[in-house]
Amino acid sequence: MPHKTLAYYVAHLGEDIPAGVVVFLVALPLCLGIAVASGAPPFAGIVAGVVGGLVVSIASGSQLSVSGPAAGLTVIVAAAMESLGFRGLLVAIALAGVMQIAMGFARAGVIGAYFPSAVIKGMLAAIGIILIMKQVPHAVGFDADAEDDLSALQENSHWALRMIFDALSSMTPGAAVISLVCVAILLTFERPAIKTHRWLRLVPGPLVAVLFGIGFGVFAAHFAPALALEPEHFVRLPVLSGAADLVGQLSFPDFSLLTKPGVWTTAATLALVASLETLLSLEAVDKLDPMKRTAPTNRELKAQGLGNLISGLIGGLPVTAVIVRSSANIDAGGRTKASCFSHGVLLLFSALFLASFINLVPLSALAAVLLLTGYKLAKPKLFFESWEKGFDQFAPFIVTVLAILATDLLKGMAIGMAVGLAFVLYANWESAISLTRDGNHYLLRFKKDVSFLNKAPLRAYLESVEEGGYLIVDGARAGFIDRDILETLEDFIKAAPEDGIHVELRNIRGLVRRAPLTDQPLVAAPSNTI
Repeated sequence: MPHKTLAYYVAHLGEDIPAGVVVFLVALPLCLGIAVASGAPPFAGIVAGVVGGLVVSIASGSQLSVSGPAAGLTVIVAAAMESLGFRGLLVAIALAGVMQIAMGFARAGVIGAYFPSAVIKGMLAAIGIILIMKQVPHAVGFDADAEDDLSALQENSHWALRMIFDALSSMTPGAAVISLVCVAILLTFERPAIKTHRWLRLVPGPLVAVLFGIGFGVFAAHFAPALALEPEHFVRLPVLSGAADLVGQLSFPDFSLLTKPGVWTTAATLALVASLETLLSLEAVDKLDPMKRTAPTNRELKAQGLGNLISGLIGGLPVTAVIVRSSANIDAGGRTKASCFSHGVLLLFSALFLASFINLVPLSALAAVLLLTGYKLAKPKLFFESWEKGFDQFAPFIVTVLAILATDLLKGMAIGMAVGLAFVLYANWESAISLTRDGNHYLLRFKKDVSFLNKAPLRAYLESVEEGGYLIVDGARAGFIDRDILETLEDFIKAAPEDGIHVELRNIRGLVRRAPLTDQPLVAAPSNTI
């Protein structure tokens, strides 16, 4: 992407500043909600949003992508919070940033192309399911179990149902009312009539839901004590009096934990999943960009790595490029990265001066936002669409979902990849070679590259050639023929005369064999008959 001058950004400020305001209004509740869902301090979500807006936007080559804390990383972050603690998590986030920077210099921006889409969709669906289950307690005001292990089925297959039943039986009425109404508001703002309206589409549904939650909480506290919420049901953001207090609220990693294997495993998982989510989001943003610009993927990995390194060093959650905020940026008329930068400035301003107001936000309102986010990741339509694409697509998808729920994110994706690879190998094994028969004439055709994986079906086809048959072996469509395949043909050619079988080779290169009646080596020509 060509370098943009300062004049380029100034020329688009009229579109970018209003778009940045919209992105800020969308990002604020998401930053807080994702932090709560991860079991981290809410302030860590704000820090990550500020880093994504002020740091990543400058380093990135994308003009419209918005970075910040992502719902797709809540599973990893919550597990790390339990096993490593917050300061250990920060070490892992900083390490993940270094890994991403190294990946960028290694030109690993194509990594997303090597993961089957079925596995990636399965990963996102599993995260959506876990997100929904983890937000049910917050949605009904039952927070005692809210920070349990996110591997929902790992220790007890009935864990999720038990947690939900416990939450529903001990709910706080006011919290349940807030979450139900907020979900209704969010669904209303998803309606086509709202999305196509010139002005209403610029109003973020999550912001309206959060404002309702604030209003209801204040109203109940003064006029409806039966529906009033306890202090623990609200966001707890430190109230700052200025920049000096901001520095005092920052958390820093404990590098003495570098010796713990779990820190390195978490860092590698964060680097991989954050990079995948970033690259997929980047591809989607490039398609939505009205100016049809293409962002450099390797530079994006470096930018995200820098963001995670800084976020980990100052107490923020991991960041990725996120499609929800990026699409809001595009819909609001954003044209350059100035819109993302301005949303970061506004997030920093809110942390400095609006903490008292933000602390009026009920956790149940944020839970409603995340419930809908989880539903979008794991909606039933996604499962039906995967099934309709065929079993070779559905199997890796559903195995990935179940494996992540039963183990953890990294193991689940590895299992899903193994299943996807098995289907690829089976498809290659099944379709690389074909045998056609007409009387005692046989045509054995290599329809694409053949390797040792195709040796078993090749032997089966050769054994099916009857005595006195005439076999043509055609390799015109194969750019590569493995040495194991050539040796199998050599062995068959040597034994063929005993059964009266004639073999004609066409476009088989590299075959060396011995003639049946002489001891002189012969090299097969592109087309010849024995």
